Amino acid sequence: MEKHDFIPEWLEREPDQQTFRSIFKWGEKDRFKHPAQGFYTVIKEALGLSNVDFQTPVNLGAKSVENTLKTTISPEDIILFETIVGRENLFLDTYSRLKYSTGKSMEDILHLRQGKIEDISDIVVHPRNRADIIKIVALCHEKKIPLHVYGGGSCVTLGLTCPKGGVTLVMNTHMNKLIQFNEINHTITVEPGMMGPEYESLLNHAPERLNAKRRYTGGHFPQSFEFSSVGGSTATGPKINDIMKGSEGCFGVLVAVTMKTFFYQPGTARQFTFMFPEFEIAVKAAQQISQAESGMPSILRVSDSEETDVAMKMYGLEGSLPDKYMGFKGLKPGSRCLLMGQTDGEKYFSKNLFKQIKKICKTNQGLYLTGYPMKKWQKGRFSDPYMRDALNDFGILIDTLEASVTWDRLQALYHAVRDYIKKQPHTICMTHASHFYAQGTNLYFIFITKMQDVDEFRSFQRGIIEKIEENFGSLSHHHGVGRMMAPFMEKHLGKNQMDILRAIKKHFDPHNIMNPGGLGL
Repeated sequence: MEKHDFIPEWLEREPDQQTFRSIFKWGEKDRFKHPAQGFYTVIKEALGLSNVDFQTPVNLGAKSVENTLKTTISPEDIILFETIVGRENLFLDTYSRLKYSTGKSMEDILHLRQGKIEDISDIVVHPRNRADIIKIVALCHEKKIPLHVYGGGSCVTLGLTCPKGGVTLVMNTHMNKLIQFNEINHTITVEPGMMGPEYESLLNHAPERLNAKRRYTGGHFPQSFEFSSVGGSTATGPKINDIMKGSEGCFGVLVAVTMKTFFYQPGTARQFTFMFPEFEIAVKAAQQISQAESGMPSILRVSDSEETDVAMKMYGLEGSLPDKYMGFKGLKPGSRCLLMGQTDGEKYFSKNLFKQIKKICKTNQGLYLTGYPMKKWQKGRFSDPYMRDALNDFGILIDTLEASVTWDRLQALYHAVRDYIKKQPHTICMTHASHFYAQGTNLYFIFITKMQDVDEFRSFQRGIIEKIEENFGSLSHHHGVGRMMAPFMEKHLGKNQMDILRAIKKHFDPHNIMNPGGLGL
């Protein structure tokens, strides 16, 4: 009989330096998070596992990276790069090259856990300023050396791999400074290597640090916020009228970014949570909120029934008085869905928007649960990714794929992708929408299963992407393209648009040195 109080020996030890684990571990080296007992129980039941499966880790990736892989760049060219940035900003060792050629995709992590070293750069350079980058790009162009860009390292689309070797520019070491703050225009210009927390802190403390009259916020908080750079925001490839956005280093190197800012007014924020009878009704309410023209909440999130049930168990609410009350109201496990969010802005605007959201939700059978669940979700939002390391240690894969979709196609996309994922035996599939527009939203699929083989995972993942594409979803809403989505780009965007992008690529980069192969170019 299973012991209900059994707790796996989750690893809570800093990775040794120069190890594969020190590269793939998420976040701070001394920070950890493992599944709560409720979530642990959910995983065991859904994946058909027992406590025995959590007795011994599968592969901790604790092996050291041996400095055996030689660079293919000539000693003479290395000296030229060294002349530009200085010896202290240039690295040739295998560990550095592997570290800065690897992101946080599941495929990256599986390879690292198996000790594989492939598709890495030949040299790592930490440019100090714009002048350094101009010289480096000119040198790479002259020598026909591939050039790649590394921001915060949180990429989940194989966007950092270097199949043709070359140079990787690490932007967050030195190119992380403020260039200009314009309070009149509500804009700020910073170097692209500035990390998310520093960028937000700079704006929050604008009176003290920027001599501003008000406090501001960037208003952008992806789950990778703590470990992503300002220059790393991407889309499904570049838009023709603003070419550099989403280009992933294929056309050039971003040296500064100007973005709009918003007033920082935490005192006006209002959190809300509603429970709906089913996903379709919750989505309908979110659509009405998005199209009401009463303004948009700064955060809005709809979870499907599986994600809602997991959340109830994770937070220890299953079987509680609130749970029983919801059951009395006809909100049953297996169908009920959470909608939660937050309004911000000028106090009367925030108050009125909150009022309108409550009205719409109640009209659509939503049961108001106060703002408490929303606050609880916010508290663990940035720490949840740490759980992936703990689960991977026992051979359990957890990964995500996301797409944007118009309202009229949302349900078809949701069911097609979910049905495909659930055909994999003993698999959890949690889905939510987190970014809303008058015309549609995004769907974010989180899947958890027992899987370690890279080829098996790649085939499974490709099938999900194909289902998204077949059902008129975009290849990405905000994760970007990378080499994961590159093979699908022409089918998704069409030959004419890809031909335009190839022409632009040829114009900017005639020797094809800028992230060759990226975006499918």
